[in-house]
Amino acid sequence: MKEIALAARHKELNAKMIPFAGYNMPVSYEGVNIEHQNVRENLGVFDVSHMGEFLITGEHALELIQKVTTNDASKLVDGKAQYTVMPNEKGGIVDDLIIYRINAEKYLLVVNASNIDKDWNWIAQHNTMDATMRDISDEFSLLAIQGPKAAEAMQKLTDVDLSNMKFYTFEVAEFAGIDKVIISATGYTGSGGFEIYFKNEDAEQIWDRVMEAGKDFGIKPIGLAARDTLRLEMGFCLYGNDIDETTSPIEAKLGWVTKFTKDFISAEILKKEKEEGPKRKLIAFELEERGIPRQGYEIEDENGKVIGKVTSGTMSPSLEKGIGLGYVTTELAKFGNKIFIKVRKKSIPAVQVKLPFYKG
Repeated sequence: MKEIALAARHKELNAKMIPFAGYNMPVSYEGVNIEHQNVRENLGVFDVSHMGEFLITGEHALELIQKVTTNDASKLVDGKAQYTVMPNEKGGIVDDLIIYRINAEKYLLVVNASNIDKDWNWIAQHNTMDATMRDISDEFSLLAIQGPKAAEAMQKLTDVDLSNMKFYTFEVAEFAGIDKVIISATGYTGSGGFEIYFKNEDAEQIWDRVMEAGKDFGIKPIGLAARDTLRLEMGFCLYGNDIDETTSPIEAKLGWVTKFTKDFISAEILKKEKEEGPKRKLIAFELEERGIPRQGYEIEDENGKVIGKVTSGTMSPSLEKGIGLGYVTTELAKFGNKIFIKVRKKSIPAVQVKLPFYKG
């Protein structure tokens, strides 16, 4: 089990630590609902240092990225980030990731912790153009400082104008007294904020300065459990639940990051699927009665016929009702359609809704 650089800080805060993707990670501190609401109303700091980071450099860096991802990375300019997916050879998803363009020959790829080795091998396998690849995952830490007060609270730690940073842009600058920190206007919560990348040896100084700067704004440390409820309220996909090697970006409603203006692995398969329409689609639903939908629960029609499965589900702390995502056949995927979720032995009525669940 790998230890993240800030493990001692989390233990001092009495965090509940659990094994996650090969790392010992803080899952909660005060409790999911308290932490969740604090991010929605104030700000919270997540340690997500388990995420993977790859540097792709050289004159063929963009060529490699274009080959292995669905979005069009040629549209990136320096200081811009892009959400994308890597398709496998059957049109499924190897992983979803964020690409940062540092310059024309230097890109940072941020991948899911559970997929670091798989992603590295997949990209390396397709690196026929000899782009330079470097896995820096074990050298860097990552904090997500999220919430409506994040910009105001963190402004004293940097000269970068945080309140005017556009979504999915970033700067490499001094932060909390440390030089060359990546300050990125990204996040997985839907409540605004930043993600901060820095060397492991600077982790404790940055953590302490962040907590001090946020003290007057109600900052709290937030665990992975609240990160999951926050992302689900926005309808953001979680790899391993809502997307995986067997789901296509078209089924998962990620057609917006699938650009057929370039060639990439499985482009023809996915183009055909988009033209003909997928056989199933990812839907969002809210329960109409008390109950908590969980991953793997069956989705039924009004006649009790199984039409799909829940991929993510929870009791929404903001809405105080059960919400979830799941796949059903395309003809049954319609906003307003009634479905039923089999919670234990009871079929609970639910309605299909538009995302996000949380409108803020």
